[in-house]
Amino acid sequence: MLSNIELGELYKIHFETSSEGLVLVNKDGEILIANEALNKLFGYNSQELIGEKIEILIPTKHKEKHKQHRQHYTKKPQKRAMGQGFDLVGIKKDGTEFFVEISLNYFKRNDDTYVLALVNDITPRKKIEDKLRDHNQELERLVEERTKELDNTVKALEFSNESLQEEIEVRKKIEDKIQKALSREKELNDLKSRFVSMASHEFRTPLSTIMSSISLIGKYDDSNIEKRERHIDKIKSSVRNLTNILDDFLSIDRLEAGKAELNIQEINLINVCEQTIDLMNSLLKNGQEIRLMAKSKDIGIISDGGIIQNVLTNLLSNAIKYSDVGDIIVEVQEAKPNSTTISVHDNGIGIADEEQKHMFERFFRAKNAINIQGTGLGLNIVKRYADMLRGEVTFHSKLNVGSTFILTLPQKINQ
Repeated sequence: MLSNIELGELYKIHFETSSEGLVLVNKDGEILIANEALNKLFGYNSQELIGEKIEILIPTKHKEKHKQHRQHYTKKPQKRAMGQGFDLVGIKKDGTEFFVEISLNYFKRNDDTYVLALVNDITPRKKIEDKLRDHNQELERLVEERTKELDNTVKALEFSNESLQEEIEVRKKIEDKIQKALSREKELNDLKSRFVSMASHEFRTPLSTIMSSISLIGKYDDSNIEKRERHIDKIKSSVRNLTNILDDFLSIDRLEAGKAELNIQEINLINVCEQTIDLMNSLLKNGQEIRLMAKSKDIGIISDGGIIQNVLTNLLSNAIKYSDVGDIIVEVQEAKPNSTTISVHDNGIGIADEEQKHMFERFFRAKNAINIQGTGLGLNIVKRYADMLRGEVTFHSKLNVGSTFILTLPQKINQ
């Protein structure tokens, strides 16, 4: 067990080696501690910011408003995670302004409130978003121009004789095609913008963990094998998270490009479930267990076992991530003639009623899952795979009680 001195030293090392800017202020807004990453981010020397008001890092035009926000926050503090839609701006020592993303955490000691802020420079991301927005505006302008041109053409043709009616219909079809093509391109650009924003945030957390753990491992000698192993486990977990994110992106890419193909054959659903559960057992948290329930050990259908395993992997991964202690139940049963269901039940955080209609949309993440690692692509992939298998996926859920996702499959699908 670590002593208070060892823990304090570990916290100090993590604070100083963090790749993200960290700053601690008191209730009066005075800077008490700032790590090297924050000093470098704002162009200050070590210790130069200590004792200064936090507003020294805020552009002049925003200082007074920030002071009011800070005073209000001190009275009613609450945690604020990264990426909540705020456009925040910082100012460097040389007067350069730049976009930042900030998360806030607070703690109390001796009736005093202290706030720890984590600061990231998101200027590169903002530039990409601005370019995508400009591109979308240009696309909208082109749509308007082409629509006006086609409207003028149609109006002119209306005054022609009946022999021109066919040409008018052709032009209308062309207009519809142009509108659909431009709308599709605009939708893809919107998705790219959301992807850039999400990916930059989701990749940063595991990469920061890997960097911190590598830095700490280098400081331990052969007498600290336990500590090394702990950090190696953290690195493995972070790499696994990155692999899951990339798998989601690759699945979406294959589905979008129409490269996902079916491999139809006779399969035993129980075997597929058992194999998938074996793979997922290594990801279970302490106190979790996956239990398989079925009336028979041989439930056969003609379908694609690999895709079914992908769907089940996604559902089990969500059940593990969004619940803590308790059983995760996988149940297989023949629901009605010519169909079979696989259900995954957990006792996790659940989904709010008003958000359930969005659950299968790309990049959607429920409010209560915002601080848990994820891409918002998993259930969209599940839905699209279920459609490929001529089946459907449904669910029912209650906030803070749990969720059940049900995959219904036909007994046989044609190649």
